[in-house]
Amino acid sequence: MILNAKIPDGALPEKWTRYRSTVRLVSPANKRKLEVIVVGTGLAGASAAASLAELGYKVKAFCFQDSPRRAHSIAAQGGINAAKNYQNDGDSVYRLFYDTIKGGDYRAREANVYRLAEVSASIIDQCVAQGVPFARDYGGLLDNRSFGGTQVSRTFYARGQTGQQLLLGAYSALNRQVARKQVQMFARHEMVDVVVIDGKARGIIARDLVTGKLERHGAHAVVLASGGYGNVFYLSTNAMGSNVTAAWKAHKRGAFFGNPCFTQIHPTCLPQSGEYQSKLTLMSESLRNDGRVWVPLRQEDAQAIREGKRTAAQLKEEERDYFLERKYPAFGNLVPRDVASRAAKEACDDGRGVNPTGLAVFLDFRDAIQRLGQDVISARYGNLFEMYEKITGDNPYEVPMKIYPAVHYTMGGLWVDYDLMTTVPGLYAIGEANFSDHGANRLGASALMQGLADGYFVLPYTIGNYLADEIHTPSIPIEHEAFAAAEAHALEVYQKFLSIKGSQSPERLHRNLGKIMWEYCGMARSEEGLKKALGLISDLKSSFWSDLQVGGSVNEFNPELDKAMRVADFIELGELMIRDALDRNESCGGHFRVESQTPEGEALRDDQNGNYVAAWAYQGDSVAPELHKEPLNFEIVKPTQRSYK
Repeated sequence: MILNAKIPDGALPEKWTRYRSTVRLVSPANKRKLEVIVVGTGLAGASAAASLAELGYKVKAFCFQDSPRRAHSIAAQGGINAAKNYQNDGDSVYRLFYDTIKGGDYRAREANVYRLAEVSASIIDQCVAQGVPFARDYGGLLDNRSFGGTQVSRTFYARGQTGQQLLLGAYSALNRQVARKQVQMFARHEMVDVVVIDGKARGIIARDLVTGKLERHGAHAVVLASGGYGNVFYLSTNAMGSNVTAAWKAHKRGAFFGNPCFTQIHPTCLPQSGEYQSKLTLMSESLRNDGRVWVPLRQEDAQAIREGKRTAAQLKEEERDYFLERKYPAFGNLVPRDVASRAAKEACDDGRGVNPTGLAVFLDFRDAIQRLGQDVISARYGNLFEMYEKITGDNPYEVPMKIYPAVHYTMGGLWVDYDLMTTVPGLYAIGEANFSDHGANRLGASALMQGLADGYFVLPYTIGNYLADEIHTPSIPIEHEAFAAAEAHALEVYQKFLSIKGSQSPERLHRNLGKIMWEYCGMARSEEGLKKALGLISDLKSSFWSDLQVGGSVNEFNPELDKAMRVADFIELGELMIRDALDRNESCGGHFRVESQTPEGEALRDDQNGNYVAAWAYQGDSVAPELHKEPLNFEIVKPTQRSYK
């Protein structure tokens, strides 16, 4: 299969404008005849469902939470990027585009990224109109702050709860459509398969998580907005329920999976505190605006701090190593996440970590409080400081925070073209569920931007280009044999889980998977380690299918059964991630191969052989996946070695 990204002709700044002016449309009368399923109701899904319903389409929206308000989008704390240049500090659409391409280490499509930068300003206007309480400056204008990988202030924020406030705006828009009966909402429902008829996505099989009943739902198009797959590592900043099942089932029905090894390690998280911890906590990247990252200059001082014999306050300025400021003077503490994470790991590997396990660095607000006053810091980050103190018992106004990198976001996802459609016609993927906009590393405050851009401003145009051919297609009959076969297959898988009657819980198997993934496919990867991981994953898969323990039955509330399905999919995804990391014999962004680095220890790309999107095709449970490559062509920004010095 030849991948066709369907990038419009013309100069880069004109592509999206020309597309919108020439794309096929569906008339209002015909939109009322067409049905669209949206899986996931975070920022991308809620905004898409609300926008499509407002246009007149009949929408069914699904989420596995008890309410769309519990989507993981609420955990995005620090802000949302937009190229409005309110600070008059040199920002522009081009600058946002350039920072995103460079921040992604030149592994993203120019056309998609430029479109994202273009529509970013409209997102802010949309959200202000919805009543999102963005922070404002003294004159009443919307305030901005900086984030990693930029030298301008373009991040709009609502204290340290931006994701939650944006989701409330999208949730309100969604609820308006529910009240108008344009959206039918299915909470506590999980998609367990995509139904494909004559090569087109025509619906889904969903499981009612309260009753256990399998349900058939038909539509003229299906939109996946189910988020990322960071929980393949078990410990991550994702909500514990976040999973890859919707995207993985789509992959097994023909949707190619793009760049699965591109996962992001966030540098500003709380360190792991125990072996049986089930989740890690994110502290917003916005804290790096005013907090300074450091470790003791000498190993013996770090050892003394770990043993409780010295405190951070007792170390003089000359005894501290502000390593990000030292290594990257042009950007300092605001280098991109992949760069900051590797630098923190390097400092800890050097024996200078500051918590009992040696896996933490300081994030210190002493100087900012002295410069600005505690009231200003509290206004910017107060809820984050409160959260930190509740979890750790330490007051960050008085002592430095302790942070360490953790899995946070996945740049990989279902491969999509410029229309956001997967390789299965009629099946779309938006937000973190697709691979399209971030390359090998995502800049901070860009996740919210992409989710809302896709849902509010991109998909409502592009889906019409497909649905224009569907106006004569009647409502999809769920009695079709394809629905019956997909439902029977899902039931068979559930019954197989129940029939194993082994000794290991899904949780234990998931934890074991996470240890393999973090050790061999985490912050650093090597050919030797990845090959070893393939064998370990194979052994784990065998253990899963021979020793899984799940009680109860299918047709009842059974969270252990739900977890088993998610873990089975994570194991298969983990194997694909390792294959992808092994095949990509270069370092770029969050993918750091130890065999490919500069003398200074920075990621070293191979632009001659690695300048592509990896798109993997499922071939069968016992057959190796097939790799397809979409070449990346850079017309405007020429790939160079990234430098933040």
